[in-house]
Amino acid sequence: MVLEGLEAVRKRPGMYVGSSDSRGLTHCLWEIIDNSVDEALGGYCDRVEVVLHEDGSVEVADNGRGIPVDVEPRTGLSGVEIAYTRLHAGGKFGGGSYAASGGLHGVGACVVNALSARLDIEIDRHGHTHAMSFHRGTPGRYAGPGPDAPFTPAPGLRRTAGIPASRTGTRVRYWADPRIFPPDARLRLDALHQRARQTAFLVPGLTLVVRDAYGLGPDGGKGEESFRFDGGIGEFCAYLTGDRPLCDVLRLTGRGTFRETVPVLDEHGRSTPAEVSRELGVDVALCWGTGYDATVKSFVNVIATPKGGTHVTGFEQAVTRTVNEALRARKLLRVAEADVVRDDALEGLTAVVTVRLAEPQFEGQTKEVLGTPAARRVVHQVVARELAAFLTSTRRDAAAQARAVLDKVAAAARTRVAARQHREVQRRKAALQSSALPAKLADCRSGDVDRSELLIVEGDSALGTAKLARNSEFQALLPIRGKILNVRRSSAADMLRNAECGAIIQVIGAGSGRTFDLGQARYGRVIMMTDADVDGSHIRCLLLTLFHRCMRPMVEAGRVFAAVPPLHRVEIAQPGKGRDRYVYTYSDRELRDTLAELRRQGVRYKDSIQRYKGLGEMDADQLAATTMDPRRRTLRRINLSDLDAAERVFDLLMGNDVAPRKEFITGSAATLDRSRIDA
Repeated sequence: MVLEGLEAVRKRPGMYVGSSDSRGLTHCLWEIIDNSVDEALGGYCDRVEVVLHEDGSVEVADNGRGIPVDVEPRTGLSGVEIAYTRLHAGGKFGGGSYAASGGLHGVGACVVNALSARLDIEIDRHGHTHAMSFHRGTPGRYAGPGPDAPFTPAPGLRRTAGIPASRTGTRVRYWADPRIFPPDARLRLDALHQRARQTAFLVPGLTLVVRDAYGLGPDGGKGEESFRFDGGIGEFCAYLTGDRPLCDVLRLTGRGTFRETVPVLDEHGRSTPAEVSRELGVDVALCWGTGYDATVKSFVNVIATPKGGTHVTGFEQAVTRTVNEALRARKLLRVAEADVVRDDALEGLTAVVTVRLAEPQFEGQTKEVLGTPAARRVVHQVVARELAAFLTSTRRDAAAQARAVLDKVAAAARTRVAARQHREVQRRKAALQSSALPAKLADCRSGDVDRSELLIVEGDSALGTAKLARNSEFQALLPIRGKILNVRRSSAADMLRNAECGAIIQVIGAGSGRTFDLGQARYGRVIMMTDADVDGSHIRCLLLTLFHRCMRPMVEAGRVFAAVPPLHRVEIAQPGKGRDRYVYTYSDRELRDTLAELRRQGVRYKDSIQRYKGLGEMDADQLAATTMDPRRRTLRRINLSDLDAAERVFDLLMGNDVAPRKEFITGSAATLDRSRIDA
């Protein structure tokens, strides 16, 4: 399917006016107003009137030169019909009528015509009034007023009356098409006033009148507002400034040239690339105030660019760089202090940035972002040169104002650094005290990282005993429920969603992976305290895999340990003076050797030797004496060789690759010592 002419606009209105709601309706109006404002920019117009009629139509009238009514030889159509029915046509598109204009794509008038149920246009030119009407983009004649009057298609411009030769201008009245715009699409009077005021600031000497006969005012009131400002953007900047100024409104003006390659139409209508020289005019008004918010309004040929573009980028870079150079030159920043950043330099700044150039490159018909690459360089050069002259001025008033501005920027930078440091302190403090930490964490009281230690305990039953056995001054406890997620076979997202893994990473408080910061760790040691059985070894291996993948610097720094709980308890029948009542052993071999030594010494012990299945079987005194008291416990420091070995074994036994695991089980079955099975 190929859409031709204005049908493409009606099919995809959002592509041309942004949307088909109130925003798009307002954009249509400003496409017509901007055509009149372009006449004012060229010096041919000093009055534009906008009338909101009672029947819902909108009329825009100016006293400019009037749209050309002559017949274009190649098409046989008048200039009016070409401008309102042919996309990418008209005086601006060719570049011959305006040195700088808001409309450059040659589609604005066509778009409004295509999206209107009816559009009437009258041109005063050459001593006559010329008229033409359109019905959804089709030229013709209406038999009466309003969009519902009988319509007869008929090409050509008609001459309606004679007028004085000195009278010129254009009047456009249109009714938005209800097939395109829903009933709730409405023009907002306050938005029209704001835009009219803004345009009057940008074009000194232009009078913009908004007459409301429809009743969009408060409580349905009607009225008229007139806007004219001869002070230009300097007056606009003063109007926008909402706090006490630190300096006068500064005007930074200049020009620059650049070259770009553009397609040019030859006499046969063919497009050929050609390198052309462009001139870009820069006019900036700015003022620093005592406030904290930055207000930067940007415009290209009086068209607002609310989302910025290359000209705003050049302006902000120039301000930041020039202010930094002035601060260093005046030694208002210490050598150890970093340069101020964009937000520091723009704090409290109110600025109006305008550029004028022929055929600017916008991103889309809505013209919200300037894309001309050379604008950044030219604006940067002009602003840097003019602003540096102000900041280094030796005139008494200017020097005092410049010093006040620089002091404010330096203070903003120091406040930002202090606020960041305060946030870091508060974040660390919150990590120590926040209730957002896992509910089962039994934290320690000490904030001394070098002394504190986190014991990861297997199960809630062991946690209860460990709470009684620990020294709460420097020992924190975190229970985990059984075997944690195998992070070797899981994605980072799955790992962080896992409650146990997430709790460990959160409690340690230093991040994970590449963002892990050892200096942020909340504990000097992390001790894995698992049962002395196969399941405990399995859990310890899973924990080591987690540390290897997410918190490796902890292991490299030697801050990860494994507790060594006893496996047996031998009770002495009649302990003598100086002998402990209980003797603990940590392996079957050590038990055999200990019993043999007791018999050799003639020490009697009870035959009911206790074999611990888990830490929960110990009472608090036993757990403290054997596993948790730093004076009596045994810890095994985990080093990278241990970690790598555990990783290899775990990858073999629990990894995704099945074949090596099957081969290992098959080959090792014959060498299994069944007595070592914990059953």
